[in-house]
Amino acid sequence: MNRPYLALAALLGFAAYTGYTMWTAQQSLMAFGMGLMSSPDTAQVVIDLYLLAVLACVWMYRDARARGRSLAAVLPYLLVTAVFVSLGPLLYIVVNGFSRPVKSTANA
Repeated sequence: MNRPYLALAALLGFAAYTGYTMWTAQQSLMAFGMGLMSSPDTAQVVIDLYLLAVLACVWMYRDARARGRSLAAVLPYLLVTAVFVSLGPLLYIVVNGFSRPVKSTANA
């Protein structure tokens, strides 16, 4: 049993929290991002986060190609990653983890 249940829990929890914060926010997502980039200490965190996002995008692309899929198959995940960073890779892990066939561990 090697299903991505932990990734699914993280995806659902973080997506719900993201939705809640965006619903109750007093400013747009763009204004929030610009505010973060206006200070060197928070800009460093944002830059670090997006460097990891780029690494995740490279990983998703290479994994999709190794599975015989095209760029078009992974593009939605890359776009979600560009906006919501963690949600893109989590969604990719969950979708691909639940779509692969289950390997039987029973000895017959």
